[in-house]
Amino acid sequence: MTEETMGRYLGVAFKRGGMIYYFSSAPFVLAVHDWVLVKTEEGIGFGQIVVIKDELPPGLDPAQVKPIYRPATQEDFQTVAENQQHAVEAKAICQQAIARLGLEMKLVDVEVSFDRSKMLFYFTAPGRVDFRELVKDLVRTFRTRIELRQIGVRHETQMLGALGNCGQVCCCRRFLRRFEPVTIKMAKDQNLFLNPAKISGACGRLLCCLAYEMDHYAEFQKRLPKIGRRYRTTQGLVKTLRANMFRDSVTVLTDEGDELDIPLEEWPALVLPEERGSAADRSSERPAASPQKAAESPQPPASPSGHRPPRRGKRLPKKSSKPKRVAS
Repeated sequence: MTEETMGRYLGVAFKRGGMIYYFSSAPFVLAVHDWVLVKTEEGIGFGQIVVIKDELPPGLDPAQVKPIYRPATQEDFQTVAENQQHAVEAKAICQQAIARLGLEMKLVDVEVSFDRSKMLFYFTAPGRVDFRELVKDLVRTFRTRIELRQIGVRHETQMLGALGNCGQVCCCRRFLRRFEPVTIKMAKDQNLFLNPAKISGACGRLLCCLAYEMDHYAEFQKRLPKIGRRYRTTQGLVKTLRANMFRDSVTVLTDEGDELDIPLEEWPALVLPEERGSAADRSSERPAASPQKAAESPQPPASPSGHRPPRRGKRLPKKSSKPKRVAS
C-alpha cells in the first residue's frame, strides 16, 4: 500500500506541528502532504494531509467524521497568504485599541477565516474583561463578524508553541487534544525534586507529562513495602532504605551493614508470614493501651439515655465577698 492510497481517513493539520483532525477521503484520491479544504465548526479550513489511515484512532466516532470539501488550488494558496497578512495587520490594530481603552488583557493570536466571514481574537487576562467597546471598534474597522475568546496560559502555549525541558516541541502543541489535571502529588509520588524550574513547563504550570506514567507509579506503590520500616525476613532483620521503579526492586540494609537490592517479585517469599500485609495497614498501626492503664482510668458510667455525664474538674475555692481590711 502506497501513500497515494484509497485510505478511508485523512489526518489533516491546520498548523505546522499542530493537532491532527481526521476527515473522510471520499470521493477524492489524495496523498500525504497534499493541501485540502475542509468544513469545520469555524467555517472553511485550509490544512495539509499529514497521515492516511484505514482505521480511526481510538476514541473517535466514525459517524462524526466529515468528508473533505475539495483539494486546494493555486487560487486558494493566494487567498491564504492574503488572510495571513490581514491577520498580522489586525493584530497590530487590536493591540493599539487595547492600549487606548486601557484594558488589562494580552492579545495572543488572530485567526481569519478562509472566506473572511469571521475574525477570531484570542487573549489572556487575569480576570473578566469588559471588551464591548473593543468589539465595537473592531467591527467598525473590519466590517465583519468579530469574536473575542479568552484562553488560559496552557492554551496560549498550545497555540504559539514552545520547546519543553526535554528539547522537543511541547506536547500540547504536538498532539494533546485536551488538558488533564496535573497535581503536585504526582511529582511527589515520582520522587522528583520539587523545583518549580524543573517540574514546570513553558506555560508556568506543572508539566503535562507528569501524568503520563502515574498509573505505573501507583501500581508500583501498591506492591512496595513501607520505606524505613524493619522487617523480619528469611535473611534476618532488615530495614528498607529506598525503592527503584525502573528496576522494580527495593534496597534493604541488613544487620551486618550490607545493602541488598531485592526484586519486588521475590519480596513476598522473603518476608516472614507474620510480617506480611499491605503498607497501608502497617502505616496505620499504633500501640494499644495496656490493660493496667485502662483500669487506672475507668470511664464514667453511662446515663439511662445512653449519654455519659461530663467529667467534673477540680473545684476552685470560692472567692470571699467580704471587703479586705486595709491597714491604716
